[in-house]
Amino acid sequence: MIKVGIVGATAYTSLELIKILLRHPDVDISYLGTRREGDFKISDIFPVLTNTLDMPCSQMAQDDLPEGLDMVFVTLPPVIAMQYVPTLLNAGTRVVDLSADYRFQKKSIYEKWYKAKHTDPSNLKNAIYGLPEIFREKIRTAKLVANPGCYPTSAIIGLAPLISNGYVYTDDIIVDAKSGISGRGREPTEGTHYCECNENIEAYSVGEHRHMPEIENILSLIGKSESKVYFTPHLIPMNRGILCTTYVKTKKKSSSKEIITLYNDFYSKEPFVRVKKNNELPKTKDVANTNFCEIAIRQVGERVIILSSIDNLIKGAAGQAVQNMNIMYGFKETLGLLF
Repeated sequence: MIKVGIVGATAYTSLELIKILLRHPDVDISYLGTRREGDFKISDIFPVLTNTLDMPCSQMAQDDLPEGLDMVFVTLPPVIAMQYVPTLLNAGTRVVDLSADYRFQKKSIYEKWYKAKHTDPSNLKNAIYGLPEIFREKIRTAKLVANPGCYPTSAIIGLAPLISNGYVYTDDIIVDAKSGISGRGREPTEGTHYCECNENIEAYSVGEHRHMPEIENILSLIGKSESKVYFTPHLIPMNRGILCTTYVKTKKKSSSKEIITLYNDFYSKEPFVRVKKNNELPKTKDVANTNFCEIAIRQVGERVIILSSIDNLIKGAAGQAVQNMNIMYGFKETLGLLF
């Protein structure tokens, strides 16, 4: 049994973490930290937890976190997260950070895209990118795991078999992605008001979304050559879910059967990746509230079209974070994540 804390316990992803951890047989939720003022229980913030988890929340201080925790999930926003992570690591606590603060080994890339100085550059080189399907062996011994972004999770899992086997050009990757409203986070903004989102689909951050360099960076590592991604995210009027449609050009002539076999072989031992059969295509409803990623592949002329779907709050955040924790502690990888 390990003692686990959540730093930033009032986020949407924190609620999903709590739900998963409550059914995990080897975890004791021992600390819930929040930046909100006042005395309240987590069930006051999330009434769905009433009589299930009525634990008091603690107001966090950067240098005064509780002792005795084995693992902490940090669900704070970028820039704020790295103010807390060093204290946790110095106390010997293992960390899965769900912000973007440790996803880049080069602080210059982070500072360019997040418009902020990175205050903990010494830990960047120690952070492991937490995509289990690609970096599982490094995650096993990690002290700090940088949980991937939701869009990158869907896009990278969809592209990895082709990129790693040299089937496609990496300088012309087009990713068209659509996300539910929860992808914008819990903080209210004009853009997330019901009247703005309902009956509406819109693109945002075209050519400048912070997940674009994250996707490029990891694909470059996988393919061992520089990748160029053209990424356009869209917000759609539903609570949760992501569907990515990715277009790449093939380097060599290959049949659809060959490519599908490639995907089936690549992910044959992955517990949370499902390659669709026959003419089936991924749907967000089929992965909602699960840690699965579903993929379908189509070849059209010189291009391959990859469709990949995840739940942005689970495989794109909380579920993947628990999957990483399971790997770090040698637990069965699916613990708490199947129902």
